[in-house]
Amino acid sequence: MKKLVIAYSGGLDTSYCAVSLSKAGYEVHAVSINTGGFTQKEITTIETNAYKMGVSTYQNIDAISTFYEKVVKYLIFGNVLKNNTYPLSVSAERIVQAIEIANYAKSIEAQYIAHGSTGAGNDQVRFDMIFQTIAPEIKIITPIREQQLSRQEEIQYLKDNGIELSWEKAKYSINKGLWGTSVGGDETLTSHKALPEQAYPSQLEKTGEETIKLGFKKGEFISLNSINDTPENNIQKLNKLASSYAIGRDIHVGDTIVGIKGRVGFEAAAALILIKAHHLLEKHTLTKWQLQHKEYMASFYGMHLHEGYYLDPVMRNIEAFLSSSQEKVTGDVFVTLKPYHFQLDGISSKHDLMNPKFGCYGEENNSWTSDEAKGFIKILGNQNKIYQQVNS
Repeated sequence: MKKLVIAYSGGLDTSYCAVSLSKAGYEVHAVSINTGGFTQKEITTIETNAYKMGVSTYQNIDAISTFYEKVVKYLIFGNVLKNNTYPLSVSAERIVQAIEIANYAKSIEAQYIAHGSTGAGNDQVRFDMIFQTIAPEIKIITPIREQQLSRQEEIQYLKDNGIELSWEKAKYSINKGLWGTSVGGDETLTSHKALPEQAYPSQLEKTGEETIKLGFKKGEFISLNSINDTPENNIQKLNKLASSYAIGRDIHVGDTIVGIKGRVGFEAAAALILIKAHHLLEKHTLTKWQLQHKEYMASFYGMHLHEGYYLDPVMRNIEAFLSSSQEKVTGDVFVTLKPYHFQLDGISSKHDLMNPKFGCYGEENNSWTSDEAKGFIKILGNQNKIYQQVNS
């Protein structure tokens, strides 16, 4: 039989792919990649349903730590927010999922890889580009894209083949992962409607205020309220805590890889708090030139990641730069959580460049005389003065 690996989520599209490809004579091996979006109960349900679809084997690969080490760490180092809004929650996941699936397909010597993407979105690009790069010898099959099927046609096909699961479309599509949850619905297909309160997975549970302490070491999130743990575990703990305040909600509007505008809601409490807290710590511990060059390098990193260029060697070059920039980004950041928003209170770090030994901005100077200040200003403005006098 023709051995095939399918990127399997357990939804309608990948279920149709699993059944139809099994019927077509493929030996189907279903694989789900956990980047923070599955509970153990959900994994068990997906596995049970996968075998109903006729797959030969099912694997759920835990890639949470891999996701953090390969991608999320650098999104924090770079304070990456696409269009100054979106922490690349889903697009970042897809890269790691595609790499894990390609490597698994190679490990079992599969001749084919399938995924359930349509021809209208970003994921088809990310998956195909990763598969083509890592496993060019493996053929890619995309039944939904190739057959241009409607949702109803997929449901009818599954019913005709004895699959009677409930395929009623949820009012809102939810994609949950370590770095945030995307939320899509009728409102996000418009340019003016907001998502209602009930569309978001986390609801407001706490109404008071709470101050927390985030500990960073060389840019990595090593502790929450002085309790050390792995960064990925700390992210999950912070997200659970901050989500109870309904923090991290927004709607992102961006340019898709296929050239159209897209709009999606998201809930990313931990991601937004960490990026803003980390950036505040950097503003205290990095020089102005480090901050300036980091900003555009991180912007390029986020864009290339979103567009599916993760395997281009320039990404390793940028990662090396971002890692180097974090050498002194160590200390604590104090954050107050409130309903629907948070406040950055301040930082504590032995590398804080706002050191009173050298003076207090706008108050007192300990490092130069008034004559030195006047000479500095005169020379600093010399080029502009010459230009204006020559050209006036």
